[in-house]
Amino acid sequence: MTTDDIETIAVLGAGNMGHGIAEVAALAGYRVNLRDIKEEFVQDGYDQIEWSLEKLAEKQQISDEEAEAAIGRVTPYVEMEPSVEDADFVIEAVPEKMEIKKDVYGDVEAHLPEGAIIATNTSSLSITELSEVTERPERFCGMHFFNPPVRMQLVEVISGGHTAEGTLEAAEALAEDFGKTPVRVRKDSPGFIVNRILVPLMNEACWMVSEEAATVAEVDSTTKFDMGLPMGSFELGDQVGNDVTHHVLEYMNEVLGEAYEPAPFLEETIEAERYGKKTGEGFYDYDSGEGVDIPADAGSEAIETRLVAVMANEVGNLVGNDVSDPAAIDEAVMLGAGFPEGPAKMADDAGLGTLIGTLEDLAETTGHPRFEVSEGLETAAAEGGFYTDDGDSDAPAFANVELRYPGDMIGQIILDREARMNTINAETLSELSEAIDRLDADDDVRAILVTGKGDRAFSAGADVSSMAGSTDPIDAIDLSRRGQETFGKLEECGTPVVAGIDGFALGGGLELALCCDFRLASERSELGTPEHSLGLLPGWGGTQRLMRIAGFGRAKEIVFTAERYDPETMYEYGVLTEVVENDAFEERVHEFAADIAAGPPIAQKLTKRAMLRGWEDVDAGLDLEAQAFGHLMNTDDLMEGITAFMGDKEPEFEGK
Repeated sequence: MTTDDIETIAVLGAGNMGHGIAEVAALAGYRVNLRDIKEEFVQDGYDQIEWSLEKLAEKQQISDEEAEAAIGRVTPYVEMEPSVEDADFVIEAVPEKMEIKKDVYGDVEAHLPEGAIIATNTSSLSITELSEVTERPERFCGMHFFNPPVRMQLVEVISGGHTAEGTLEAAEALAEDFGKTPVRVRKDSPGFIVNRILVPLMNEACWMVSEEAATVAEVDSTTKFDMGLPMGSFELGDQVGNDVTHHVLEYMNEVLGEAYEPAPFLEETIEAERYGKKTGEGFYDYDSGEGVDIPADAGSEAIETRLVAVMANEVGNLVGNDVSDPAAIDEAVMLGAGFPEGPAKMADDAGLGTLIGTLEDLAETTGHPRFEVSEGLETAAAEGGFYTDDGDSDAPAFANVELRYPGDMIGQIILDREARMNTINAETLSELSEAIDRLDADDDVRAILVTGKGDRAFSAGADVSSMAGSTDPIDAIDLSRRGQETFGKLEECGTPVVAGIDGFALGGGLELALCCDFRLASERSELGTPEHSLGLLPGWGGTQRLMRIAGFGRAKEIVFTAERYDPETMYEYGVLTEVVENDAFEERVHEFAADIAAGPPIAQKLTKRAMLRGWEDVDAGLDLEAQAFGHLMNTDDLMEGITAFMGDKEPEFEGK
């Protein structure tokens, strides 16, 4: 089955996940049958979809016509038969209880067409066990969406013990058609990927408090400010729901053993019914108005090492049991949990030998089986890490950017932090600097193309969370200088640079694009400098380059209003070279870069140099222009250009 065979999707369950999945499917153009057991439940879900679509339209993320068309594709049902009798694909999103889900499948099978696929949206339950109560275990799989489905990019596609490869491929293709990123979970294992990493991490945080090895404040300070995670461990637990975490742990404990025993501190929290933000109190007190107050300087290296070691051990379990591989694990956790780096990469950076030593020391001290070193971790340590060197000592091992050579003499730099909207931290600046140097020195690269991973953001700017807690003005000045120098390399390098903007280009992201020679943006993009809304100013060259490109008045308007601008307006302001239809974006950006790459490299290099110099000093620029003009008179490229012109053909410049 392919997505061409899928026209109608039945979503069973109209709660938070169900109505969110239904909305995503409707936005992708599918007919959606939304079903729940009571009229009030399904109507509430339908109303939530309508409200969400209106909000998306208000924010101009979709048009009013698209919102109206999407809600028109959703039909609410209470009876099972009409909701599934014409369905090609069923996504079940009923409560996370094994027996409730099993009961639903009996009703589904009585009316569902024979060739249809069933996918269960579950965060941890056994796909194999659920599939065995259906009449189509080979056409049954897991599709774990993340909350809220409209915003979250990840979908874990999980194989059960009987699932056919074609079923998994169909589910992955459907997720991609929804605009999501599917990550394959090769084997049915509790927690799959993301929860298999996150839940033991949150449980270990609770164990540290239980054993008086750390306080809540110390753990959350470490995870949020030292490790750079989006939330503190306890803050995340309150957000997810401590009862949900406890439920998943109980299931993992039952299936995988005592290593997943819930910590006493978590048990006490559950017994007191402090489930988190939804009940007004969890690890933090929300009713009192105090909320979450995490100190920025209370963390410790010992806490960080212990937490990274626990995550590394789980990566070892997943890899060793062939549930997934390090790259897929890292992608899933970054997309699903917003980690700035994946746990496998974090483990390699910390040193697997160090982490194994930490686990062994803790096992000896506590005697608890959760610290038993996994075979997968031991194997990875023996091989030199989860990511091993491919033998090319000249190739930089980038974590935040990706280098590609897509052909046509193009070198592509991709900002590769999709889970964080390709925001830029200190590590990204270092890697970007090295990538620019590498491409500019490569004679086979005639144009550099800079893009962001995914279609949500070119770059949403500086990674504010990685900078939180640092108020030292000297450090801030150094960071500003580093950004200016790194981005300036694009402006100063001899190779023409094209920015392909798809999605947000905000703050530092726009400042990066301003250093490129050409800027093409998709219609769905939003551009701006929001720094004034934060009490800052553009600190990576924006106060200077924007006014030279857009003019003094326009630059003041863009910076001082801190508004987000649509690409058509930025084109009118002279900031953008071209606005491209969404569907044609990738092809057009590559085509544009290829056209530039086909130009005369010596002339392009000297032209960039003369224009940049003249920007600073007109007389100096004119002097350099004259010298460059004379130099070009003696090149083979000039003869090639003249010969091609006289012969009415395209020149083939060699840079000689």
